[in-house]
Amino acid sequence: MKAAIFDAMGQPLRIGTVDTPEAADGQILLKVCRCGICGSDLHMTEDPTFGLTGGEVIGHEFSGEVVDIGAGVTGLKVGDHVSAAPLRGCGTCAACIKGEPAWCANFSLIGGGYAEFAAVDAFQCRKLPWGISAVDGALAEPLGVALHGVMRARMQPGARVVVVGAGAIGLAVAFWARRLGAAQVVVVDMHDHQRERAMDLGATHFLISGPDLDCRVAEACGGPPEIVFECVGKPGLIDHCIGLVAPRGRVVVLGLCTAPDHMDSFRAISKEVEIVMSVFFSMPEFEMAIRALDAGKYAPQHLISDTVSLTAMPVAFEALRQRTTQCKVLIDLSAA
Repeated sequence: MKAAIFDAMGQPLRIGTVDTPEAADGQILLKVCRCGICGSDLHMTEDPTFGLTGGEVIGHEFSGEVVDIGAGVTGLKVGDHVSAAPLRGCGTCAACIKGEPAWCANFSLIGGGYAEFAAVDAFQCRKLPWGISAVDGALAEPLGVALHGVMRARMQPGARVVVVGAGAIGLAVAFWARRLGAAQVVVVDMHDHQRERAMDLGATHFLISGPDLDCRVAEACGGPPEIVFECVGKPGLIDHCIGLVAPRGRVVVLGLCTAPDHMDSFRAISKEVEIVMSVFFSMPEFEMAIRALDAGKYAPQHLISDTVSLTAMPVAFEALRQRTTQCKVLIDLSAA
């Protein structure tokens, strides 16, 4: 089968041929329909922290059609359209049974979505309801990540919320915050590229970073925000969010930062700021994300900025290393 292959750090992905996987016991074989390009995929190919050695097929935001089923699989059949959660656990421990494979002792984050076919443990997949297509199903993973952050924030209806970073995760957080009852959802970014998309997803205001941001945020929110979501992942951003949040507010960190960071701990403790870390999601949250693909006015499909073929994918992948007007780029694995 054709796939986008990682060869080495600092090298573009290469389109080549690899063996088509088979559905082992407990697995299904998916004909991949769509796979999203995630910011963490970009990190993986330039930062040895993630352990790529060469020859891997990455891509963890994917959906597709079941074309084969391994022994012992129940609840799914050939022809079903599913979204795949990339969180692999043992499937039998207390965490997995609870729907939280990220906390399994044998947890691993799988890839494989940048290819025509992928073999996935059946318990990682959820069938798409009638009316929701595999074309949109690849959005379930980033939506699940964002929803988990909002759940970790313990947000109450009527909350004043700020989202720092207008990438796909930040905009998905804005979508959930508005959907779940926030009164004000202010998105902040260094550029104006995603203003219209942010408003389409439910943001009430869009601000550009710069002087007096804390005052402008408070004015837009009608007071200092109770929750600030850090969705960038650069050193210094947690401290920046501490400066924006109200006393006794929460800073929820979803941004993936592998570099050492720092913060003004005296300011944080003086304000009694609660700093909450958020990573991955639970399977119930993943299922809720799938159901949200049938949303009305603030549809999460607004996240999609482009769809490219597998052949064109390496160029699109490298272009995303620079800030552009793109948001969530999907790969159409059926396109030439």
